[in-house]
Amino acid sequence: MEAADERGRQGSGFADEDVVPASEARKLEERVRELERLLGRKTMEVEILKEALDLARAKKPTLLSRSPASGDSP
Repeated sequence: MEAADERGRQGSGFADEDVVPASEARKLEERVRELERLLGRKTMEVEILKEALDLARAKKPTLLSRSPASGDSP
């Protein structure tokens, strides 16, 4: 049983795998959460800009129909 406990303390059982200290694991997990929040914000920005672009494209034909034709200018 002691050998199994010792292996458990050494890591996940993979011979070449390094053991990561708990403090470093917490820092890495916090970084992942921070990056996930940033990704969420950027995703929202993209969605907002796509909607704005769609609205602008929808208004473009209206604006073009109200502007004088290129052949009508003096």
